[in-house]
Amino acid sequence: MTAEVAPAAAESILRPHAESVFAAELAQLAADDDRPRPPGWQLSPQAVVTYLLGDGDGITPKYIGPRRLMEVAVATLATDRALLLLGVPGTAKTWVSEHLSAAISGDSTLLVQGTAGTPEEAIRYGWNYARLLAEGPTREALVPSPVLRAMAEGRVARIEELTRMPADVQDTLITILSEKSLPVPELNDEVQAVKGFNVIATANDRDRGVNELSSALRRRFNTVVLPVPANAEEEVDIVSRRVTDLGRALELPEVPDALSEIRRVVTIFRELREGVTEDGRTKLKSPSGTLSTAEAISVMTNGIALAAHFGDGVVRASDVAAGIRGAVVKDPASDAVIWREYLEAVARERDGWRDFYRAAREHE
Repeated sequence: MTAEVAPAAAESILRPHAESVFAAELAQLAADDDRPRPPGWQLSPQAVVTYLLGDGDGITPKYIGPRRLMEVAVATLATDRALLLLGVPGTAKTWVSEHLSAAISGDSTLLVQGTAGTPEEAIRYGWNYARLLAEGPTREALVPSPVLRAMAEGRVARIEELTRMPADVQDTLITILSEKSLPVPELNDEVQAVKGFNVIATANDRDRGVNELSSALRRRFNTVVLPVPANAEEEVDIVSRRVTDLGRALELPEVPDALSEIRRVVTIFRELREGVTEDGRTKLKSPSGTLSTAEAISVMTNGIALAAHFGDGVVRASDVAAGIRGAVVKDPASDAVIWREYLEAVARERDGWRDFYRAAREHE
C-alpha cells in the first residue's frame, strides 16, 4: 500500500504517483459510481474508462486515442486474463498501465522494472538473509516481491518492459498467471491470489536485446496494441497537455502559448516517421529512431526550459532545434545525412520555416 506522505512533503515530490495527483478525480468517480464493481476494484469498469478518457465535466483525459482499446484493456482486467500493452516506444504504455492500476487498485506502486539483469526474485520473492541465517526459512524472513504483494492484497501488479527480462525470469509468471498461486517450497507453503489481483505488463518489439515471450506465457496474456496517434491534431493535443502538466510539475516559469512550435515538432516527427511530407509530395528517408510522441514531449519541455531560463520567455525555433536534432540523429553516420536532407529539401523551402532552418543549421 502506498505510504502516507505529509502535505508539505508531497508538494516537494518530483513525480507523484497517479493516485496522488488525481486523487480528487478518483474520489469523485467513486462517489458517483453506482455500477457493479468486480471484487477488489475501487471503481466499476465503466468508471475506469471514464477516468482514462475524461468526461468533459471535471475528469481530465489521461489517454487520447480509441475508446475501444481502453474498453478492451479494462474488460481484460475484469477477467482472469492478464493484460499485455504492446507498441513501439512512446505510445503511452507505461502511462496507461499506471493509470489503470491507480483507478482499479488505488495503488500504482507495485512495479517490477524489466531489464536484462532483472532476477527471478523480483517476480517471486527474496530473503532477509540475516533472519534466514538466524531463524531459518520463516514467513518473517521472506521478502515479498511487488507481484507477491499484489497477490496477497488483491491488487494490480505492473511489469514494465517484460521482453527485456531473460526468458527464464519471464516464465516465472506462468504459474502465477495460470494457477493464481505462487509456491514457496522453502516453507512447504504457497501464496494464493486474493480477488482483485491481476498483472499489467508492457513490451515493445523495437528494442535491441528483446527476449521474445514463450508461447506458453503469451497465451496467458490478452494483448492490446497501443498505436501512434492517428493524426497530427491528436498528437499535438497529447503533446500540449503533457508539456503543460510537466511544466507545472517541474515549476518551470510560465511561457506564452507554444502551440506553433509544438505543431512544428509534431510535423517533423510525423513526416520522418512516415517517410513522406504531410502534403504527400516529397518522399523522405526515415531515421533509425522511433521519433515517438514521448520524445516530442521531451523536446518541447526542454525548449520551454531554455526559453524561460536563457531566452526572453517565448519559445522560438532556436529553443527546439537542438532537441529535435538530438531526437532524430541516433546513428551519427546515417541519421545525420537523413536530417540534413530533410532540412534542405523540406524545411528550407517551407513557408514560415526559415527561422527553424537557420537555427537547425547552426547545430550541424
